[in-house]
Amino acid sequence: MRHIILMLISISLFSGCTSTSSNPNLRPSERTNEVALTNLNLAIEYMRTGNMEVAMERLNRAYEADPRYYGTHNAYGLFYQRLGDNRLAERHFKRAISLNNNDSASKNNYGNFLCAQGRYNAAESIFISAAENPLYESPEVAYANAGTCAMLNNRPDAAENHFREALSINPQVPSALLQMAQLSFDQENYLSARGYFQRYQSVARHTPNSLLLGIKIERVLGDKNAVSSYEMLLENNYPDSVQLQELRELN
Repeated sequence: MRHIILMLISISLFSGCTSTSSNPNLRPSERTNEVALTNLNLAIEYMRTGNMEVAMERLNRAYEADPRYYGTHNAYGLFYQRLGDNRLAERHFKRAISLNNNDSASKNNYGNFLCAQGRYNAAESIFISAAENPLYESPEVAYANAGTCAMLNNRPDAAENHFREALSINPQVPSALLQMAQLSFDQENYLSARGYFQRYQSVARHTPNSLLLGIKIERVLGDKNAVSSYEMLLENNYPDSVQLQELRELN
């Protein structure tokens, strides 16, 4: 396999971060109080804006209000992952899952963490566990991430199966479409690569990786106009990218 396009999808923190205390169908371990939820939601917003000090304060308040709420531990995991403290990140991801094994958002985030650590088999396994949860609203996300880890683990056949699973659920998953285009190109199935690539660009914005792949596909298939168009986009939009440097080396 010549290239791997790393496109792990982070699930939003946080299917569990809206108010759940009034839902009588939730088990006790899934309920929490308004103080915890309010502080957790504030912590998430501060994390998104990069204000990590205040985010930590709010996370601590959420934890003090309800130490057993899985959503807070999921957020802690992402918080410490961003800070580069992998030991604490993993501890909190595991705690979130132990408190609610049905929370696929926590499993997806933990899978992303494991994949980033190069623990591909473990990541792939937990992504599949998340995807197979019948209550999960976005199983295609976890399948697509499992495919990415399988590609990084030099398991293209498994990756293809995972991407096909994702696309059977949602035919417009950008990461699965682009990586299927890459897989098809690597397998010299160039028309199939073009098909996946065209589907990708109809639902997502181009990146340096996607443009370079488009150039390679259309060079093989002989569409000079498409090649020129993608080259222009790459040069104009990403003049400092390593992909543009690679293109110049190819030329």
